[in-house]
Amino acid sequence: MDSIQEMKGASIVVDTCAAIEAGEDVLVVTDWQVADVAERVAAAANERDANVTMTMMDPREYDGNEPEDTVAAAMMEADVIITPVHRSITHSSATAEAKENGARVISMVKFTDEQLIRGGLYADYEGMRPHCEEMARKFSEASEARVTSPQGTDVTVDLEGRDGNSHPGIADEAGEFTALVHIEANISPVEGGTDGTVVFDGAIPNLDIGVLEEPVRMEIEDGAVTSVEGGKEAQKIARVWAEHDDPAVYNIAQLAVGMNPECPDFNGWFSNDHGRYGNVHFGIGTSSNLGGTTRAPVHFDAMMAEPTLELDGEVVVEDGDFTFF
Repeated sequence: MDSIQEMKGASIVVDTCAAIEAGEDVLVVTDWQVADVAERVAAAANERDANVTMTMMDPREYDGNEPEDTVAAAMMEADVIITPVHRSITHSSATAEAKENGARVISMVKFTDEQLIRGGLYADYEGMRPHCEEMARKFSEASEARVTSPQGTDVTVDLEGRDGNSHPGIADEAGEFTALVHIEANISPVEGGTDGTVVFDGAIPNLDIGVLEEPVRMEIEDGAVTSVEGGKEAQKIARVWAEHDDPAVYNIAQLAVGMNPECPDFNGWFSNDHGRYGNVHFGIGTSSNLGGTTRAPVHFDAMMAEPTLELDGEVVVEDGDFTFF
């Protein structure tokens, strides 16, 4: 019975999210840790009479690392790329180049068999798409964002001239990208334009951290993190940054909101915690795939549970709930 339910979830991926058509060249990129999910997705795409190739590589060391050269080359030949992987390649140059070449890209990081059966994958993507696009439009029209929270967050973000991005869980046009099961709108801040204090109290899906046991506090000056404090989670972040010895890893790369109503709580699932409804999160590291100019060797996102987000003084998220729909 589980296999039937898993195939139902895989069918949502290929039909609703990727809109795969007969004859399209579909590349499923995976690694041995997520291969079961990849096989389900590849089988579903094959049932649509697509030309399906599945390639398996070793898991990357960190989210944001490049795939193998042979995988990157295959990505340039595909109409649709679906990536059930243990470490995200979303912010890689390979993904950016494939999108520019016209590929539709669907990211599925740390996806489990259980996530094919229940949870955020079963959201009403078409119903949420207009709200996601509206949030992206609000980002595009704003010059400045301010994020506050009861935990002590108070940070301003320069958005002047930057375009918002809508990732509604659907990529049905050439060159589009979405991540499952996020339903997310985001924007890349102007380099050097973020200042203040951020207290993350929700989750850090990357770096194998998950739901936070205690808050992580970061001080940000001129668009870069200058200090990180907290418990073992903060110590791990500091260690990873020190390993790379690259100032780009401290870059505030992304301001985003999770919008999936089927993800009401942080639960430790990578994609669930990104899409957790009403969370505001910052991405740190690479921004060039989002509209910025920075490329870093590692990228991760960190979430707030009860944020208030203002855009040019208009409150669009208040205490973790949207105000405009």
